[in-house]
This record gives sequence, C-alpha cells and structure tokens, in this order.
Amino acid sequence: MDYSVIQIVFIFLITFLVAIDQFSFLESLYQPIVTGAAIGLVLGDLQTGLVVGGTYQLMTIGNMPIGGAQPPNAVIGGIMASVLAISANLEPSLTVVTAIPFALIGQYVITLIFTLMSPVMAIADKCAKRGDDKGIQWINYLAMAALGFVFATIVTLFFLGGVTFGETIANAIPDWLMRGLKAAGGMMRYVGFAILLKAMVSRDMWGFYFLGVALAVIVMASQSLKGSALLLLAFVAFALAYWDFQIQTKFKKIDESMKNKS
Repeated sequence: MDYSVIQIVFIFLITFLVAIDQFSFLESLYQPIVTGAAIGLVLGDLQTGLVVGGTYQLMTIGNMPIGGAQPPNAVIGGIMASVLAISANLEPSLTVVTAIPFALIGQYVITLIFTLMSPVMAIADKCAKRGDDKGIQWINYLAMAALGFVFATIVTLFFLGGVTFGETIANAIPDWLMRGLKAAGGMMRYVGFAILLKAMVSRDMWGFYFLGVALAVIVMASQSLKGSALLLLAFVAFALAYWDFQIQTKFKKIDESMKNKS
C-alpha cells in the first residue's frame, strides 16, 4: 500500500504534536485512543485506528512514570500499532504485541533526552537568578522541540518502512506462534486494568467494582442492550457516584455542625 507525501507529513506533524503533549500540553492528545483515531483518519481507515487505539489504550491504562523510570512509550507504541494494523492488515491484538519494541525505543529516547537536558538546568537556574523569564521559556521550547522532532522522525522512518516490515513479520510468523501472540495481545488489555486497579485499590470501592462487573455481564447478555451497553453503564456509574457524593456531603455537614455545637 502506497501513501502520499501529504499523509507522511501528517504522520510527522501528529507525532510531533502528541510527543510534546505527553509532557507539556497534558491535554491527553497523546493517549493511544486519540492517536489511533488520528492515524486511522490520515490513512483512510478510521475504524481500524479506533479499534487498535482502544486496544492499546487498555494495555497502557495502568502505566505511569515513577520518578525517572519511564514505562514503554505510549506515543510511539500506539501510533506504530495503528500503522502496522492498517498498512499490513494485522489484527489489533497482534499489533499490540508487535508495537512493544517501538514503545521501548520511545522509552529509551525519553531517557536519553532527559539526560542530555540535565546540564541545561544549570543555565535555567542562572536565568532565574537574573530574572530572565524569556531565557527559561526558550529552554522549555528547545526541550519540547527536541522531543517532538526525535519522536516524529522515528515514527516517520518506521512508517515509511512499515508496510514491508509488517508484511515481513506477518509472513514469517508460523500459525501456532501467531495464535499465541494474539492470545498474549488479548491478555495485555486485562493486565493494564489489573495494574490500574492495584494502584487504585480501596476497600470502600470493592462493592462498586463487583456491582459494575455484574451489571456489565447482565447488560451484555441482552442482544437489545448490547449495542448501548457502555453508555448505559456510564449512566449507572454516574448515578451511583452522584448519590455517594450527596451522602458524603451530608455526613460532612452533620460532622461540622456537631463540632460547632461542641
């Protein structure tokens, strides 16, 4: 499948923007569900982009940087997963596994750029002492541009060879290994949720968790409700959350009134 120069330019610009967004804009544009849709739109297959982006999002939903430790990068991984799925006609669960090496490259690039920018912080301190706010701004612009340019260059180069690379992988993998990779890719979605639940675990919330699972099973079992299951569950979750908020607010008011009286 051949792509036009305009599509290649758009891939470069999208990657440049979302790479900066990950650490500076913080508008969640870098999330795989967003980048997958954007890449799918550029490459002419929005549905595949959404499916792959959503699948990759579930895998990375529990990943978070802790200090200087960086997880496999969701920007490069999510974009390359969509590129491989669309250009090489790979299944979403398989592209999630195939994109991991690209995500690791992104992880190493971030660590390298952060390391190279460390000495520049001394210059930023000097600018702060002089009250040179423009100097600090330009340092930030430099870091943002460097990160965006390196990410965009890596993704564009892999994109240009993505068709051949993806087809080579698909043709070289035997059927039994292909089935295993698909199973592993499907499991990664649940691993991402498990990591997220481990970080958010609270005894007070386990009742809502099991209630949500039970409601999801019940709704999905009905063919008439299956299509709108996610929306229905979102309304139920909002209702429960709002109810809990009202109850907790009343308890706080009662506690405050009791303290004032005492």
